Amino acid sequence: MAVLEFFDFMSEFDGLPSITPIIMAGGSGTRLWPVSRETMPKQFINLMEDGRSTFQETLLRVSGPDFVRPIVITGNDFRFVVAEQMKAVDVEGEIVLEPERRDSAAAVATGALIGHERDPESICLVLAADHVVQNAEQFIANCRAAAREARGGRIMTLGITPTQPSTAYGYIKCGAPLGEEGAFDIDRFVEKPDAEHAKDYVAQGFLWNGGNFLFRSETMLEELEEYAPQVLEAARAALAGGHRDLDFLRLDGAAFALVPKISIDYAVMENTRRAGVMRATFGWSDIGSWDSIYDIKTPDADRNVLEGPVSVLGTSGSLVRSEGPLTTVVGMENVVVVALSDAVLVADKSQAPRVKELVVQLQNDGYGEATDHLRIHRPWGWYQRIDIGDRFQVKHICVKPGGTLSLQRHHHRAEHWVIVHGTAEVTIDGVVKHYHENEAAYLPIGCTHRMHNPGKIDLKIIEVQVGSYTGEDDIVRIQDIYART
Repeated sequence: MAVLEFFDFMSEFDGLPSITPIIMAGGSGTRLWPVSRETMPKQFINLMEDGRSTFQETLLRVSGPDFVRPIVITGNDFRFVVAEQMKAVDVEGEIVLEPERRDSAAAVATGALIGHERDPESICLVLAADHVVQNAEQFIANCRAAAREARGGRIMTLGITPTQPSTAYGYIKCGAPLGEEGAFDIDRFVEKPDAEHAKDYVAQGFLWNGGNFLFRSETMLEELEEYAPQVLEAARAALAGGHRDLDFLRLDGAAFALVPKISIDYAVMENTRRAGVMRATFGWSDIGSWDSIYDIKTPDADRNVLEGPVSVLGTSGSLVRSEGPLTTVVGMENVVVVALSDAVLVADKSQAPRVKELVVQLQNDGYGEATDHLRIHRPWGWYQRIDIGDRFQVKHICVKPGGTLSLQRHHHRAEHWVIVHGTAEVTIDGVVKHYHENEAAYLPIGCTHRMHNPGKIDLKIIEVQVGSYTGEDDIVRIQDIYART
């Protein structure tokens, strides 16, 4: 019997309703700098060996017959990235936009409310978008077993068997066994420990708290009502006051701002008497730092993981990744080298978790590279700065087929658009004209203008800005098909 047929049969046999995935996709992931930054965090970057992002892998993992349309909770800045990556793997779902980050309790409350509205008996599965799971069949089997416990009123955590005495995770001490094999009551949660306590916890059989939960939507709402009523009240108001924006559900900003900033662990899990844990039998990583990226990759004979235009000599046990410049390493052991066109990281692999501290230092020192990528993604495509100086800036712009920039004008700069690939439909002060490769359009200061790609291939242009000020905030949007202001 095929895997999917087996799970179809099992669904009918045990009477479980389909599970509603709630995928949290709004984090920043600064420990994977310089690849992961505020403008494009790790869950959306093609870090996996198949070229997909962890967000896409998560979507595919919960797109089988045991699951219904996922609820994806993300921030406004990532709405089009989320939509594009979902389309790329052919997964449809509800995309919910948080006006600001308010930690996981807000996301869980919002997802539980939507799930309950769909079906009062719904079982929800809360997942982070940046986790890596090995053995999808075991993952599904664990979720089904946990769902059977959740059907009886438990809030189940998928507990991870530690591979080392890590100080990066909270721990769970298992209590009495429950009905399902591998399921236990929770004796207590333990905060992230120091190294000595971590060794003790591993020796005693504690599990890592991976932050994945299964529960009946009604159960979670009841526990939020008891232990975090402000979270539930504000989330309910934000949902009631929300509105449709293109294909997104945008929560009400004023109401959402009143949600206390607290994790679901603090808000509910450490207080509820309904908590349980399912010992996971699948491989798991939260790829929280570059050393964990190394651990999920397949090394070569010298124990190196080499990605992109790289070459090493006399080097072993290292991760070397380049997304642009030729990167070479000689005579090193157990290092991480990550090279982008605007930033390079070199670190001892054992010190990789400290990259988060480095990013804070870079921010304090005023380096824009701490948060902003050189390539900035937009709903119509992307742009990348080539050069900038006194009174000028040069950009490489790519507009996807059908993409349209906003109708806009600038107060301080003129622009020259040189077409290098594809065809551009350019509107200047109401006049529409088509430009082809090796042709250029001139846009004087103050003119109203727009660019559209009417073709079937990417439109690529070189934009030269000239004027007293070339900042991104010198854009007056008059009309925008993507509902930006």
